Amino acid sequence: MAETEDLMQLRAILTNASGDTPLASRFRALFSLKSLGKDGFTEAIDIIGEAFKDDSALLKHELAYVLGQTKDFYAVPTLQNVLKDVHEDPMVRHEAAEALGAIGDKGSLDLLKEYFQKDPLEIIRQTCELAIARIEWEHSNLSQVEVLQNSHFSSIDPAPPLPYENSSVDQLQKVLMDQSVPLFERYRAMFRLRDIGTAESVDALITGLNDPSALFRHEIAYVFGQLCDPRSVNALVKVLQNESEEGMVRHEAAEALGSIATDDVMPVLQKFLQDKERVVRESAVVALDMYEYERSEEMEYVAVPHASTVTV
Repeated sequence: MAETEDLMQLRAILTNASGDTPLASRFRALFSLKSLGKDGFTEAIDIIGEAFKDDSALLKHELAYVLGQTKDFYAVPTLQNVLKDVHEDPMVRHEAAEALGAIGDKGSLDLLKEYFQKDPLEIIRQTCELAIARIEWEHSNLSQVEVLQNSHFSSIDPAPPLPYENSSVDQLQKVLMDQSVPLFERYRAMFRLRDIGTAESVDALITGLNDPSALFRHEIAYVFGQLCDPRSVNALVKVLQNESEEGMVRHEAAEALGSIATDDVMPVLQKFLQDKERVVRESAVVALDMYEYERSEEMEYVAVPHASTVTV
């Protein structure tokens, strides 16, 4: 069990108790707590929940993501409350709904169906649609009989990859971009293309950045951050530079570039430290810290004694 002193230090960093903790340090503290939460340490989940009082939508959306990744039902009430708070930033509410799907909580189905039907925001309706489908899939016989590729990625995704028999990149791209196909199946094609991980599948995924759904586009950018494939850099830079693009999509593109961490990425990210959108500015800060991590010898992206060279 984690030492109380260590937990209190992580709490102080995450919640910015000093009032001047760099955002990148707070993200690292969050991912330190994530590892504890995944081990069933509920005090870590409580600390993460406490940080929803913050005014940074970027941080709060990451809090919700991490709670989903713990797959701990103890986090469900906090996530439900975030989803129900219509005054909360939509990006944060979206992530809370997605996290409920990741946890697989059948008890959240009624709430998710309510917001799927009534919420005025497409991003929330679509996320609830995905979360409902994921929970239903997880508790179905299909999840037991489908033969899925062993993924290199440990994340709990909004949809499981399509099974082996749907392995043609051309076929998967058609599913990915077909607006008549249920969103859940299109996401399944997306994550299957991710797991294939070839140049051809990266090119297929790039076409998803032209989808009419901001939610879909942001997930494509997230997948590129997982793949860390330099072939996606130019497409991600275009997304980040497009000031008419939704902030949540540009944010995801920035963080993906930080994970890819090629030489040409740093000067691009530095330009967006002064972007007019707060979520983009803060994403550039976090992305530059991720860039430093990817090019370092650090084993994990967790809290470290030294502060990042980039502050906000």
